[in-house]
Amino acid sequence: MLTLLKDEKLLLLAIVMVALAYPLEHWLLSNGQITALAAGVVLVAAIVCASMRVAHHAEVLAEKVGDPYGTMILTLSAVLVEVVILAIMMSNEASPTLVRDTIYSAVMLDINGILGLAALMGGIKHGEQSYNDDSARTYTVMILTAMGVSMVVPEFIPEADWKIYSAFTIGAMVLLYTLFLRMQVGPHSYFFSYSYPDKKRRKGEHKEEPANLKLSVTVLALGVIVIGALAEVMSKTLDLGLEGTGAPPVITAIVVAAISAAPEILTALRAALANRMQSVVNVALGASLSTVILTVPVMEAMALYTGQPFQMAMTPVQTVMVLITLVVCAINLNDGETNAIEGMTHFVLFATFIMLSLLGL
Repeated sequence: MLTLLKDEKLLLLAIVMVALAYPLEHWLLSNGQITALAAGVVLVAAIVCASMRVAHHAEVLAEKVGDPYGTMILTLSAVLVEVVILAIMMSNEASPTLVRDTIYSAVMLDINGILGLAALMGGIKHGEQSYNDDSARTYTVMILTAMGVSMVVPEFIPEADWKIYSAFTIGAMVLLYTLFLRMQVGPHSYFFSYSYPDKKRRKGEHKEEPANLKLSVTVLALGVIVIGALAEVMSKTLDLGLEGTGAPPVITAIVVAAISAAPEILTALRAALANRMQSVVNVALGASLSTVILTVPVMEAMALYTGQPFQMAMTPVQTVMVLITLVVCAINLNDGETNAIEGMTHFVLFATFIMLSLLGL
């Protein structure tokens, strides 16, 4: 029991924050903007702590079942965290562009941030790193299709027809994900895996203890509940704390995207430094694709239920950044090997995304 409590100290910390946040919510919101902002930052940190444990136990389950099922569990857990936070924040009358900006930010973080940094660091350490280029091509074309249908075409849809197109978008995303899931775990599962040479086990090295799968599932579910509870108070304190500060509206979206991406960053960097680039490609591109084709239908369904549409069409600057990102990704990931130069091109695009966000574009 003591070992379990020690291992789950981050989740316990998050639970303590839930126990404190709700009784103190009124005081935090009525004690000034600085207090609200500070509380929002602390709650974001607590959510990150909980999401790290969710990601850890998703990784335990992923290692047990192996690829491609393992990668699917990792990406779905991250998207679940993001959807829970988004749904709660939107229920608190957040900005109508929050969903769009969060999905856009998540794609920039996953492809340019995570993939770029991992390929850069892995390339510096190992030179060229191999992976299955079928996976990269499949991910890229599906991300382009999903974002085009759900976040570019809506710009040209008349306001009177938003419900019809929203329903169509839900159907299209569900169809895309169903096909993708069938490919990932069915006859085309080899697209998303790569055979690495087995490392020799050192003499005297013992095998790890078998994972407690029931415990991992329980903690994962508890972690998602805790994240939802913290997000309820966090959204209110952040909104009040940032009100009138001149902070770009996209900042809140970047925070939501970063919360769900934080565990993925560590997973991808560990994989890159261990010369396992296939895991990086699956995590970064898989998370981007899952964010679009899972978040969009859930949030569009919420819009139809409430009768309040979201602004899903990307701005011209966002559209250009996504197109540049996916073109660069398609060129870089077409030969089955990554290197530091390819990683740097994506990381420069990530820096550009941050700069544009700070400029309010």
